[in-house]
Order: sequence, then C-alpha cells, then structure tokens
Amino acid sequence: MTMRRQDGYELSTDPDRLDVGLVHHWLSTDAFWAIGRSRETVEKAVAGSLNFGVYEPGGRQAGYARVVTDLATFGWLCDVYVAPDHRGRGLGTWLATGVRDHLAPYRLKRLLLSTKDAHGLYAQVGFRPVDDPGRLMMTTFEDDPLPGAAG
Repeated sequence: MTMRRQDGYELSTDPDRLDVGLVHHWLSTDAFWAIGRSRETVEKAVAGSLNFGVYEPGGRQAGYARVVTDLATFGWLCDVYVAPDHRGRGLGTWLATGVRDHLAPYRLKRLLLSTKDAHGLYAQVGFRPVDDPGRLMMTTFEDDPLPGAAG
C-alpha cells in the first residue's frame, strides 16, 4: 500500500523502503518508551510486524509505525514516531489514519495502543480509552522502567 499527500509525503507498507538503521536511531535515542533499544531488537520487531513508513517528497524516511497483528482479530499499534524536523505538519495523525484505514478491511475486533501524551491525536482517528481497563493485564520478561508505556 502506498498513499500520497498533496505536499508529496508518502505512506507505504513496502518493507524494502524502510531505513531500519534510522528507525533504530530514532527509537533508541529519542522515543521515551524505547531508549536504549538494541538494533537487534528493532530488526526483530520490524521482521515480525506490519510496518508503515512515512517518506518526505525526496524519498528520505520521515516517520514510522508498526502493528503487531494476526490480520484476523487483533492488532497492537506501536513505535509510532515522526522525526523532529517533520513534526507539526499533521504527519502523526495522517500516519495513524493510514494505519487504521489499511487495517479496516480486515475487520479486526480490536486495535489497541498505549500512549503517554498523544491521546488527542489518537482520538481524532477514532481511538478511545478502553471501556474497562481493569480487564487488561500484562506481564514483562525484563525490567520495564515505564510500565504501561508505548513500546
């Protein structure tokens, strides 16, 4: 899938377009939920996910998101990131909308995410707080300094 905005930005699910090194840099140095994440972990996460890249008109990657999904019942939207020099242009909302629209034909029962500070952005795309957060549970397999943070 490829979508293009009038200003030339593109959203694509083509895995060959991803700059995994750049995604690793963004996540491991600037995304609070992934600070210090290893390149190997990012590579494994990319390999096991449906990936979305945002590309500036010149083709350089400007944003990223991934969805962990079975494409039948459930998805988890995570690692949503827009490079600092591309923020303020509506790319985050466009990216989240593109993810939602791409997954709509699969009729997943739920698409979940976790956010610390972007509730308004995701609400614009149709996300809402879970009806009964007390029903959700989690476990971790390593020290998690930010329980419940997007990751």
